[in-house]
Order: sequence, then C-alpha cells, then structure tokens
Amino acid sequence: MGEFVRVEVADRIATIRLDRPKMNALNAQVQEEIAAAAAEVSADAEVRAVIFYGGERVFAAGADIKEMAGLGYAEMAERSARLQASFGAVAGIPKPVVAAVTGYALGGGLELALCADFRVLGESAKLGQPEILLGIIPGAGGTQRLPRLIGPARAKDLIFTGRQVTAGEALAIGLADKVVPDGQVYQAAAELAARYASGPSLALRAAKQAVDSGLEVDLATGLEIERLQFAALFATEDQKTGMRSFIENGPGKATFDGR
Repeated sequence: MGEFVRVEVADRIATIRLDRPKMNALNAQVQEEIAAAAAEVSADAEVRAVIFYGGERVFAAGADIKEMAGLGYAEMAERSARLQASFGAVAGIPKPVVAAVTGYALGGGLELALCADFRVLGESAKLGQPEILLGIIPGAGGTQRLPRLIGPARAKDLIFTGRQVTAGEALAIGLADKVVPDGQVYQAAAELAARYASGPSLALRAAKQAVDSGLEVDLATGLEIERLQFAALFATEDQKTGMRSFIENGPGKATFDGR
C-alpha cells in the first residue's frame, strides 16, 4: 500500500483508490504507486475485476504542473517514459477495469480513465485534455487512446481546444459508458464490476487481450490473435464447466473457478 494509492479487495473486486489531497494530482510518486497497484491486482488470482476510484469529490485533476514546470527536454523525456509505463500497467491489467469518475478527470486524470475498459461518471463530472492551454500536448496516452475510443475528429476537438466536456456530452460521444447521480458513482461501478467478477476469468482475460491487441494490427492479424485465444481456452476447466452447464441446464448458469 502506497502513501497516496491503496488497494482494497472485497468480493473478488479490487478497488485502487487514489487519495492525494486536494485534487489527486498525479506526481511522480503517485505514478509509481499506480504502477505498483496495477501489478498487485494483476498478479492476485483472487481479484477478478478492478475499480479505479478517486473518491467522492474528484477522480484526478491531472499531472502536478508545479513539478513539471521547470523541467527541460532531457528530464521530461525520461519522466514521460515512466509516466507512460505507469499508465500502460493499468491498461495492461488482464481483468475488467472500471473507472469510477467523480468531479474532474482532466489531463492525466482523463488519460488514466482511458486506460480502463469502462467509465462510470457522476452527473457533475468534467472531462478534458487541457494540455494545449499550457503549450504542450497530452503525454500519457491522450493522443492515442482517446481517438481510438471516440474517433479522431472528436478527439482532435478536445485536444486542440483543451475544453472540458460534461458527463452528458461524454456519454453522447462514447467517452462515458454510464452516467449516474454523483453519490452513486462507486456503487454503480461496483455493480458493473460484479458482473465480470463472477465470470470465467481466463476467458475474460483472453477477450480483453484479443480486443486490445487486435486494435493495433490489421484485420488478418487480429483474426489470428482471436483464433489462437479462442482455441487456447479449450485447455481450461472453465470451458468444460461452461459447456457442460449449457448442455445440462441451459445458458448463463455455470459457476466458474478460473482454471
């Protein structure tokens, strides 16, 4: 457990909680703790789904500008590599990940939320990539993950202007998957995560890897990734359990052990 990032596990769901007052600014220490938390939940076989949560007031308002303002090229080249590695560890968690977003998710905060598979927003949430207003561009995946999610034109609009979008607009453009009252954000994220926590963990991991890897390659290569993942699952106990249950009891009644 880090100073600003902690992991709590209940009912096979891990919550990675950001807690750096006041705005969960993502300084170098927080980035390191995020990477460590991602590695921890990735390795824990008891964890079947993950929630990223910044608390009731804010998800993360972005990088620590005071920490970066005086840096030069050489320093930032090194630090940005560590930043991307930290967020890459989150994107690489081989389990369903839900970002529970309250308040602001700006700059690095939005880029962190983009590393999740799903985003649940509170009604008053505000999202954006305001780096252009500082004379820079997103450096933790915003120029890459955002257009893959909402399309290049919409992503360019947010990146070029630095404007903030409301939860309603985020839902309309596909940046959010669900919007709920502010006080229900974590509960809604937990309910979504619970849907996957009882599923076949090996198949969920294979599905996530096939989708994420397939987005980076041509269709023929993506289909081969899918074929290999599909065939590999026939070596698991969960496949035998699922198909046996389907034959004997109908769909959706299997209990999976993750083996």
